[in-house]
Amino acid sequence: VVCPNITLQRCVIHVQRMCRIWLSSKPKSLAGQELRRIVSKLHLIKTKEELSYWLLGLATWDKTYHEYTHQKTVNPLTGKYWYTHKLLRRSFSVLRTALPHLFEYLDNPRIPKSTNGLESFFGHLKNNLVIHRGLSTTNRKNFLKWYLYFKNEKRKKVFLAIKQEE
Repeated sequence: VVCPNITLQRCVIHVQRMCRIWLSSKPKSLAGQELRRIVSKLHLIKTKEELSYWLLGLATWDKTYHEYTHQKTVNPLTGKYWYTHKLLRRSFSVLRTALPHLFEYLDNPRIPKSTNGLESFFGHLKNNLVIHRGLSTTNRKNFLKWYLYFKNEKRKKVFLAIKQEE
């Protein structure tokens, strides 16, 4: 691990979006409908208390539908099996594996719960690179270094101006 003390925050919006895609907009099973309802509340969690209620709902769902999500379909000719409700199972698995890094923003208000701000920044950066698409690899790297340098300088000036006003 390169930076062992760095806090990781999974993007809540991306986890929610993946689950919604796999659950479809109108799940046919009751288990799918209930999990979709739970997933739809994910981005609304703002406090530890709300998180506790949400986790309780998820744990209750798992307890109720554990056997359902583990049902297997067997091919009688080959004997091979697969999980019958694989998309429902996948959605729950994504939630379960994301949980350790999904709510770090509750402990530290400086951590955003989504990567939308980063994506906006890098989208702008990509647009600038497209404008200069004829650059060699070396000049592209230099362009990125200077772009980030000047962005940071601008932020430093704004930060110092705010500090002086205080």
